[in-house]
Amino acid sequence: MAKSLEQLRVLVTRPEHQAENLIQLLQAEGAEPVPFPLLQIEPITETSSGFHILKQQIMDLDLFQHLIFVSPNAANFGCDWIDQYWPQLPVGIQWLAIGKKTAETLSNFGIDAYHSSLGYDSEALLESPALQNIAGEKVLIMRGEGGREKLAEELRARGAEVSYAELYRRSCPDHNNNDILQALQPSPDYIMISSGEGLNNLLNLAKQTIQLSADSLRQCHLVVPSERINKEARQAGFNKITTASGPDDQAMLKALML
Repeated sequence: MAKSLEQLRVLVTRPEHQAENLIQLLQAEGAEPVPFPLLQIEPITETSSGFHILKQQIMDLDLFQHLIFVSPNAANFGCDWIDQYWPQLPVGIQWLAIGKKTAETLSNFGIDAYHSSLGYDSEALLESPALQNIAGEKVLIMRGEGGREKLAEELRARGAEVSYAELYRRSCPDHNNNDILQALQPSPDYIMISSGEGLNNLLNLAKQTIQLSADSLRQCHLVVPSERINKEARQAGFNKITTASGPDDQAMLKALML
């Protein structure tokens, strides 16, 4: 039987533009969601250093056999770029998505992308038949600046030629001392973490605030979307962790109610 969330204080750390649905779901269950974004997503623009490289990659899209979108953000920003330079989608490309939500986002732009039913991360996609025989083929990974190298490293080991199209950058939002104290005092009953980067930002923000200690923060109960982030959280000193079946809002809510 699912437990009640009535009056539980839940820190929602998704980027601001991706948090509203989860906040509404928590409110419907009687919880007190506390919005506290730990990542800020900023698209690459004409003033960005990587703009001209990205533009050329999009114009040369038909030179690639495989396009992989790593997240809903990558799907949204990537499709906005493609719409600018490709009135019709180039043919001969295998479109792939990491996670169901990313595939759903691509479908909104008329792209039928493959995603693995085995999971929501790079490892799941790498296990799928779609990426087993790609020696000599060109792969473009649509993502933000930086991030994990697992996908590209494994595809290169399989003989593929891999490039990154870096569509956006992630940063820690500019929270002032008062924002941090309001979010973290009193301590949340649960903290919903979406990524390892967000977790690191949370700990760094706590360290910057004299009235808080990172050690007290580590006593909070985390809800995370994968075993990989569970492992990162344990390495960071957290012990009370629940792992959801995936990163989507419903899966995270269900894990909270276990």
